[in-house]
Amino acid sequence: MNLSDNFTKKFGKNFTQNESLSKYNWFNLGGNAEFFFKPNDKNQLIDFIREAKKINLKTTILGAGSNTLVRDKGVKGAVIKLGPNFSYTKLIKNNIIEVGAATLDRKVANFAKDNNIASFEFLACIPGSIGGAITMNSGCYDNDISKILLSIKVIDKNDLVEKEIKKKDIKFLYRGTNLAKNLIIISANFEGLNGNKKEIEIKQANLVAKKKLSQPNQIKTCGSTFKNINEHKKAWMLIKEAQCHTFKVGDAIISPKHCNFFVNNGKANSVDIENLINKVKKEVYKKTGVSLELEIKIIGE
Repeated sequence: MNLSDNFTKKFGKNFTQNESLSKYNWFNLGGNAEFFFKPNDKNQLIDFIREAKKINLKTTILGAGSNTLVRDKGVKGAVIKLGPNFSYTKLIKNNIIEVGAATLDRKVANFAKDNNIASFEFLACIPGSIGGAITMNSGCYDNDISKILLSIKVIDKNDLVEKEIKKKDIKFLYRGTNLAKNLIIISANFEGLNGNKKEIEIKQANLVAKKKLSQPNQIKTCGSTFKNINEHKKAWMLIKEAQCHTFKVGDAIISPKHCNFFVNNGKANSVDIENLINKVKKEVYKKTGVSLELEIKIIGE
């Protein structure tokens, strides 16, 4: 019995081979996962990682794919995408919400609104899921995840133990954290403020409207490609200053509405997007002396 048969026997239809990853990321690009696994719950997740470790099978976590470019040759080893049971919201007490890591950010915003809890409005503007939002310390309009997070629960891939990590033990960076790569976030607790549903609804709608005015939507993009340097020196400003906002490679283009958004215009390959990224990065450094840092993740071969 080969590796694939062994895993199929143990994990059933949750385990597949040569799964196309283009449907799991917002660029709609990329090759196949050698193996693909969607765990039902944390126990099945732990079991899978244990079996993978026995044969030194590499594992890669994939969230909602809203900030991930998958390379054309796909991903070696097993790609793990948390299943539907990791997507939930639960009111714990007062203004504290427990959220599964696979829950979409906008769903968390709406749950908080429906329960008269303020401070979550900005999440309606953040694509992707909560697990990725925590890892990236996602944010916009002077808010970010660190301001509402209380704690996270993780599975440590090294010892396969579930652990709780308090906010005070996490170092938050601009669009990042110091969380180790061996940690898989499975849930988190957040705390907001007492609010009024109608007022929250208005604030949330205003933020979403503001975002739509300045950023493209309903296109194949993974949002901000590069991190801003600071609030006064944003990536899009540097791209425009270096006059590379009209660059393109194949069918990979830069959005005319927001030049930090790189777009699959229909027939691009992942290599086109990556080459466009490198071309812009090189030109910005040449013209401004600033080395842009990626905000999106690139995975695969």
